[in-house]
Amino acid sequence: MLSLGLLIITLLVLGWYYLKHQYSYWERRGFPYDKDAGIPFGCLASVWRMERGMGMAIYDVYMKSKERFLGTYLLYRPAVLVRDAELARRVLTQDFASFHDRGVYVEEEKNPLSASIFSLRGQSWRSMRHKLSPCFTSGKLKSMYSTSEDIGNKMVAHLQKELPEQGAKEIDLKEVTQTYAIDIIASVIFGLDVNSFEQPDNKFKKVVSLIRRNNRFAAFIGMIIVLIPSIAKFMVRMGLRNPVAVALLAIVKDTIEYREKHGIVRKDMLQLLMQLRNKGSIDDDENKNWNIQTSEDGEIKSISLETITAQAFIFYVAGQETTASTTAFTLYELAQYPEHLKRLQAEVDETLKQNDGKITYDALNKMEFLELCLQESLRKYPGLPILNRECTEDYTIPDTNHVIKKGTPVVISLHGIHRDPEYFPDPDKYDPYRFAEETKNYNPIAYMPFGEGPRICIAQRMGRVNVKLAIVKILQNFNIEVMSKRELEFEISGIVLTPKNGVKVRLSKRVLN
Repeated sequence: MLSLGLLIITLLVLGWYYLKHQYSYWERRGFPYDKDAGIPFGCLASVWRMERGMGMAIYDVYMKSKERFLGTYLLYRPAVLVRDAELARRVLTQDFASFHDRGVYVEEEKNPLSASIFSLRGQSWRSMRHKLSPCFTSGKLKSMYSTSEDIGNKMVAHLQKELPEQGAKEIDLKEVTQTYAIDIIASVIFGLDVNSFEQPDNKFKKVVSLIRRNNRFAAFIGMIIVLIPSIAKFMVRMGLRNPVAVALLAIVKDTIEYREKHGIVRKDMLQLLMQLRNKGSIDDDENKNWNIQTSEDGEIKSISLETITAQAFIFYVAGQETTASTTAFTLYELAQYPEHLKRLQAEVDETLKQNDGKITYDALNKMEFLELCLQESLRKYPGLPILNRECTEDYTIPDTNHVIKKGTPVVISLHGIHRDPEYFPDPDKYDPYRFAEETKNYNPIAYMPFGEGPRICIAQRMGRVNVKLAIVKILQNFNIEVMSKRELEFEISGIVLTPKNGVKVRLSKRVLN
């Protein structure tokens, strides 16, 4: 008994010395380092304490330093935080060969539901990116635009019911735009015809609501998947599964089987993914895209249902939250800057006047001030507040003798760079004119709202279209009441900037002539 106790004490002491040694990594290498990152969570202790989301915890480290780069610890792993915008852009573009992977958990063979374009590595990622790129051409997006517009009209109908005939009412725009974004994802990506405004308890919305669990366990699992893939792999081998991905697999399987059995064709992303599955590629000829495609022998499939679902799942995760938040953030900021609101309202009305009361795909993309507002919203509230990479070969930081060793995580605080007055003067001010050619007032090198380089967000154009459409639909039909200036607070779970307690704005019905 005594020997067992001694063994336990010895193991604990050795474990402690191992951690102490691990947490002196940057000091031993002569790197500038984050002195506040301590055992056992590194710079993410505030995430474990449920005080900050991961993106904001990294932002806190950014704000405490003025170094170009900084050694820190993500849990027990030594990592490099890149603070310098020029160096960040080099990592993402010019020196991409040394940072081509994100370093998150993925197992293509053992767990194909993890093999999304976001997490895939090396040649597997390149192959998937090449296969999926044709899904997001302007022609494909234009074909799917009517689906988004129909859901935008359902959003308007919902608000018309919610608002009184006279006077204004406070509306949580985040909740409304979240439903709008979820329905677009359900329809365009998963091929489901749902109306969550009328039927909020539909099966798709119930399934995806599991993602937004806000507890310490969910925060811990999220950190493990992103930061320590080896442990995530062990947990999956022990039986851990993503319940949302599993449920979505069943939806994808049923939908594809039904379409193929009944010869049903819809102009949506799922139809293109079916073509990719059966033919191995997506046709560039717009006239050939929207038809039933089968493999040469009718049996061999180019990619599996699990792989299709993995892509659809990541498009949901990346798309619905950022679309909803960016729309709500933009309208929230416009409510605080009446001069911007007035100009955008005038642009919407003029565009409608010139297009017989309709906002077409082409007209939407020609609205110049709307584009400036969107750019500023993405500057102040980037969809992903951090960009993560893994060093894939030893890398000497330019103009230094410091080497980032292969396998080291590299993190870029996009929220930090976008809020840094060195790059964006008066960064807390919402100023669309900073992006206008005649009044340009920012450092273009520092602006990376969708990432940059070969792994830039593949679906960014789809997201931009859906955000712009939602903004236009609301301004077309409703007045936004001006309010005093205030800053939003963010949720403590997840990585993205999710507004705490929603995004409240007072709306009233417009009297249209």
